Amino acid sequence: MSEPIVPYAPRPGVVQEQTWPAMREGAWPVALLPFGATEPHNTHLPYGTDTLLGAEVAARVAAACIAQGTGVAALPAIPFGVNTTQLDLRFTINVMPSTQLAILRDVVRSLEPHGVKALVLLNAHGGNELRALVRELQPSTPIVLAIVNWWQAGDHEAFEQAGDHAGELETAALMHVAPHLVVPDRATWGDGHARPSVFDGVRAGWAWLPRRWTQVTDDTGVGDPRAASAEDGAVFVEQAVERIAVFCEQLAVANPSAMWWDERIARIDFPETRK
Repeated sequence: MSEPIVPYAPRPGVVQEQTWPAMREGAWPVALLPFGATEPHNTHLPYGTDTLLGAEVAARVAAACIAQGTGVAALPAIPFGVNTTQLDLRFTINVMPSTQLAILRDVVRSLEPHGVKALVLLNAHGGNELRALVRELQPSTPIVLAIVNWWQAGDHEAFEQAGDHAGELETAALMHVAPHLVVPDRATWGDGHARPSVFDGVRAGWAWLPRRWTQVTDDTGVGDPRAASAEDGAVFVEQAVERIAVFCEQLAVANPSAMWWDERIARIDFPETRK
């Protein structure tokens, strides 16, 4: 009895699915490093929501760029994020910013000998504040370091209430990307109600302090997910992927010595639209 034939189908540019011969050929000027998290996402989304979405967006961006002739490699996602204010929620896994810095430093050093011009930190978790990491590492590496919060790359107007954590946007995106991991009974979904801060400055937006998650929300969500649809998720993810892909294609041909311009200085002639 013969074994069923399973088609060989690694996704373009997804490093963990590729072979050595596939990655040793050609130019790979841009790499994507998704930053995720492991934390509760209301009562209907999995702990790995951020990691799943970051990895999927990275894979789609890599495929879109490769289809246009630009080698973009999607690195494996980092599944743990900064979650210092959610550690009273079981199985939340926290890594400190100093740990992220050490990991990122080693990743950058690993990429430097192999022709990577730019590394995009594709963030999928609001608690990962990556700018300080980039500011510390950029002076010591020729690789251009950039940050993209993937959920900010699309238009939020498509949603009644996009939400901040496991809300309509994130729920719709996962319904599109991994519908088998979304609890089907909407009656069990939390409403994502979030208590406002007692401080005027925090509510006004000019002051900030960390949110103790269990003081803010009863169901771990922030934002009502119940209007979410897979169709809205598909449109939003596609839009975000398209915009991030264009950014990666521009990074691939940019001159690191001339990345800022005004009307008095000729800039790089980026195409207005992709082929």
